[in-house]
Amino acid sequence: MQQIEKWYQSNKEDSLYGRWIPFSKIDPILRKLNTSIFGVKHLGFSKQKRPIYKVSFGSGACRILIWTQMHGNETTGTKAVFDLLRLIALPGEFQDIINQLLNNCTITILPILNPDGAEAYTRVNADGVDLNRDVLDQVAKESTILHDVLKEVNPHYCFNLHDQRTIFTVGDTKKTATLSFLAPSIDVSRKVTEGRKKTMSVIASINTVIQELIPGHVGRYTDEFYPTATGDNFEKAGHHTILIEAGHHVDDYEREQVRYYNFVALIQGLHYLASNTLSSHDTYFDIPNNTKFFVDIIYENIYIEDEQQMIGIAVLFKEELKNGKVHFIPEIQEIDDIQLYGANTFIDKKGIRIKNRIMVKKIINS
Repeated sequence: MQQIEKWYQSNKEDSLYGRWIPFSKIDPILRKLNTSIFGVKHLGFSKQKRPIYKVSFGSGACRILIWTQMHGNETTGTKAVFDLLRLIALPGEFQDIINQLLNNCTITILPILNPDGAEAYTRVNADGVDLNRDVLDQVAKESTILHDVLKEVNPHYCFNLHDQRTIFTVGDTKKTATLSFLAPSIDVSRKVTEGRKKTMSVIASINTVIQELIPGHVGRYTDEFYPTATGDNFEKAGHHTILIEAGHHVDDYEREQVRYYNFVALIQGLHYLASNTLSSHDTYFDIPNNTKFFVDIIYENIYIEDEQQMIGIAVLFKEELKNGKVHFIPEIQEIDDIQLYGANTFIDKKGIRIKNRIMVKKIINS
């Protein structure tokens, strides 16, 4: 891990930073990719005429499809993918591992599937369609592009990269779910099929490595079946789909540290598949379920005069794009029962007095 971290600090894609990653930020990178290593192809346009590309590399038998920013405001996976492309182009001491990957796998990446949502920093596309619930109807042009690539590549494995909110925690702890994983179900029974076992085994291998970096900060997303969800339907069709959700890490609101963990997760997953040695899936179930016990700020020791009692306030940030920068707007999640939550920041108001609950908003905005 020390070796890969050292490589990463010197070689990651520095032109990408922060939470807002529109297409304009990846366009110059795509244009500069080494065409002797990477194939870059324009696939079509979004609703608002922004281009969608695919990047491919490798020539091996194991076919892998990766896509990012299906939700335009979920950008950590995009940064991690371009860090991966840097590793492919500049492997250094990892040349043997990269050669194995290139020889044993053929990898196709769709960076920023939803460029209109990326531009506006919204979950949905320009028509208000959630692409992750459009796999059957394919109302959106972007969904059709993904489906066409799926048919063309016919992948054995997929990596579906997302971000999740700060609120997610690991099991019955108050630890942030910095990364979460899911092997999607193929029906409401949630049965563990042979296909899901393969997906789970990849996740189990990733978890082993990530636990070394952030022990206790890995969660498992609910495997409730969603009939219109992309991962569920791709898994059902035999394309073993690994869902990765990048979450919060302490003080990492730009998700730059989480970006590194996401990068390592991708490298480990791909290395595992390139090694062609699928092992047991059993430890997948050792990953605790995601829960929701974390907030951004807890304000403690606020005295309400009308009620003659101390209260606390739990606050979550709402993200808003203004002038090309993501701003974090505080919104009240809970009053009183703050003992349920962990938080990134605790603020002791030291018995500050307010007349009533109507004045609580003044506390969080002061």
